[in-house]
Order: sequence, then C-alpha cells, then structure tokens
Amino acid sequence: MAQLTYSRLSHLLRTSVNKPSALRTRTETNLGPACCVQFVRCQRSVDSKALQERQKQHMARGLPKQKPITGVKQVIVVASGKGGVGKSTTAVNLALGLMANSPSKSVGLLDADVYGPSIPKLMNLKGNPELSDNNLMIPLTNYGIPCMSMGFLVEDVAPIVWRGLMVMSAIEKLLRQVDWGSLDYLVVDMPPGTGDVQLTITQNIPIAGAVIVSTPQDIALLDARRGAEMFKKVHVPVLGLVQNMSVFQCPNCNHQTHIFGSDGARQLADTLGVQLLGDVPLHLNIREMSDRGKPVVVSSPDSPEAEAYKKVASAVVRRLEELNT
Repeated sequence: MAQLTYSRLSHLLRTSVNKPSALRTRTETNLGPACCVQFVRCQRSVDSKALQERQKQHMARGLPKQKPITGVKQVIVVASGKGGVGKSTTAVNLALGLMANSPSKSVGLLDADVYGPSIPKLMNLKGNPELSDNNLMIPLTNYGIPCMSMGFLVEDVAPIVWRGLMVMSAIEKLLRQVDWGSLDYLVVDMPPGTGDVQLTITQNIPIAGAVIVSTPQDIALLDARRGAEMFKKVHVPVLGLVQNMSVFQCPNCNHQTHIFGSDGARQLADTLGVQLLGDVPLHLNIREMSDRGKPVVVSSPDSPEAEAYKKVASAVVRRLEELNT
C-alpha cells in the first residue's frame, strides 16, 4: 500500500485550491459618457437589484449538503471557545471512556486541529497513514481506537504553513477520504474558536451533538459560551458542558483548592439551558499520563480521574439517546 505524506497532500491541496473557479463574476456594463444623471442612477439601481438577486440565488445553492461519513453512525464534536482548557485530553479520554463503558461499541477519533494536532502525542502514534485500494487513508490505531490527524503527515516540530483554502481542503479530505470501517461513534477533536474549520465541519456532515469543554475560570467561560452559541446557530445540539480542572487536591494533605474558580461551568450550563456532563479534576496523573501517550482511562482505569471521564462518557450517551427519542 502507498503512503500519504505531507508533501504529497500539500501538492494535492494546492492543485485543488488553484483550480479555476466556476462562479460567474458580475458583467461590467460600459455605459459610455453619462448623458443623464437620472439614467445613471436608475441603471445603478437595476444593477444593484440584479446583483443582490444573483447573490441570494448563489447563497441558496452554495451551502454544501450534509452527507454522512461512510460507516459512521454518530459524530460527536468536542470543542472549546479557547485553547488551553484541556479539550484534546478530554476528547481522547471521552473516546476511550465510551469504549470502556461499552466494549461492544466501536469508537474512532479524528483530530480536526490542523495547525496544532495533539492526538498523535496523546495516543502515542507515529507514522504516515497507508492508502487502501480505494485510495482512502487508513487510520492508525492504538488502544483499540482508530485515529486520523494531520500530525501523522508532518514531523513533530514542523509548522503547517497553509492558507485558509488549503486548510478547508485538508478538512474535507480528513472527512471524506478516510476508511473508518464501521464505527458507532466518531469523536472529533475540534480546534479552539468559532472559525472556518468549525463551520466547514458542521455544514458538511450531520453531527449528533457537541460537547463544550471549559475550566471554571470566567475568561474561559466567556469563550465557551460563544462556542455553545455558535453550535446553536448552525443547528447542532449541544449535549452539555464538561467542567475541566474543576478542583486540585493536594497529594500530600488532600486539601482541595479551586484554582480556576468554583462551579463556573455549572452556572453557565444553567444559563444556556444545557446539562453539566461532569467534573474532571486538575490532577497530576492526568497530565503525566497524557504526556506519555498513555491516557488515564487506559493507564489507570480504576482511578477517580478515569472514573470522572467514564461518567462524562455515560452522560454523553444518555443525552444522545434522549435526542434520538
């Protein structure tokens, strides 16, 4: 089987981006010397109305139709309004928690953060994806979870210097040109923010629900609320909020400290009218195991930290069942 490398994908993306556009441009009308101010104003009004009508027709047919990912039953996106709140760690442990709670279920993991992919490190995976006979990328697998990420196509320290159109094309290929096999759940680790990548994904594939991750800190909650409101605008159900780094317990004296505040995400969930899916503590074991590529759900399955992620996974499944009924 052939391997898909960064240079090869870059060439494919540049080729697709540089194709001539099929969109028609506005035909310029040469009026010649103006002999009547009223005629010019009238002509401009006609041109403006015609342009607005063409734009309206183009927008009506311009949005892509949502198509399910072949073999995937339900897509769950894990998002945050800003970076640094533990979104990728939550996405990885959520995927592992879904499978730990129901071993018969098949779960996949897609890293949609093109500029800062974290899944390869968190899942201890390296190498380029091979291509199937149908020219689809075959995900790399660890801990029973098939994974796909831009991080598999670049070196660890190599920057991805692509403009927006190339990023959108890369996301399209990650969505449509991966052989996932048969999955009950595909967990998508979204990039932070509410930009083009989020809109591209929500407009291209049907999403069962979104999980919003935030710390209890006020500044993080502001952006988390923007993220939740964005999903509501594009008609994606918000399954609920995960309050990450909710409390720190001293390993020596067991004293608990709310470093980032107390119950901020719970209050935001009440404000938005959504559920709080669970609290995940700020714990050294989570950080150390994540850095080693051994997520806490598989490295310490009986620990309180792993149990917190499993409870979040259970709450996500319950919310999906509620929405489906």
